[in-house]
Amino acid sequence: MGYSVGQVAGFAGVTVRTLHHYDEIGLLAPGERSHAGHRRYDDADLDRLQQILFYRELGFPLDEVAALLDDPDVDPRASLRRRHALLTARIEKLQRMAAAVEHAMEARTMGINLTPEEKFEVFGDKDPKEHAQEAERRWGGTETYAESQRRTARYTKDDWKRMQAEVASWGERYGALMEAGERPDGERAMDMAEEHRQHICTWFYTCTYEIHRGLGEMYVADERFKAFYDSMRPGLAEHLRAAITANADRNAGEA
Repeated sequence: MGYSVGQVAGFAGVTVRTLHHYDEIGLLAPGERSHAGHRRYDDADLDRLQQILFYRELGFPLDEVAALLDDPDVDPRASLRRRHALLTARIEKLQRMAAAVEHAMEARTMGINLTPEEKFEVFGDKDPKEHAQEAERRWGGTETYAESQRRTARYTKDDWKRMQAEVASWGERYGALMEAGERPDGERAMDMAEEHRQHICTWFYTCTYEIHRGLGEMYVADERFKAFYDSMRPGLAEHLRAAITANADRNAGEA
């Protein structure tokens, strides 16, 4: 009778909702159904799910994953070589991030005060003040940048640590939201985008919905920011951009 959807979710470390979504879009249709109509997965289904999760981990959109898996002309050996190359590149990136974390831990253990650049090295060399600098360049005023400078000049090391913890928590929750198959224009995704906007307002400068739209575009266009968000979960930068746009649309007319 194969495996139930709950069993497969447990094997793969995904949610039942994710498996339902994959079935609904035709990416992973279970090979069997029970007499009561419940999904039953066989070994071939599990093999396909393993490949889906591999490509998702590397940031491939679901439609591209389906094209890769369903193309009869794809050479299985060539596909394995491609996956090996992608994994190697991912490992190298993670190793660089681990080295940055070790550097930060050593510095704190020894009581060394890190520079702003070093503090955010683990986040892909992205200093959050770049939000304000980019806003100044894009929207032509200087008050936004001045406001950010005034605020951050008063921050202590504990303030920076608390801000980092908030970013890490938000990233974990947004990654889980994506894993569950939430669309960028879904309520949960838009609420997370609004939380992101409020975080900028709280820590750096008043981020209007229009400024937030521009930042969303920057997160995809600028490799520094894209690498930062995609390090939380592959594909997160583009998903967030769409969620920011949807959230701005639903709040159209507000500051």
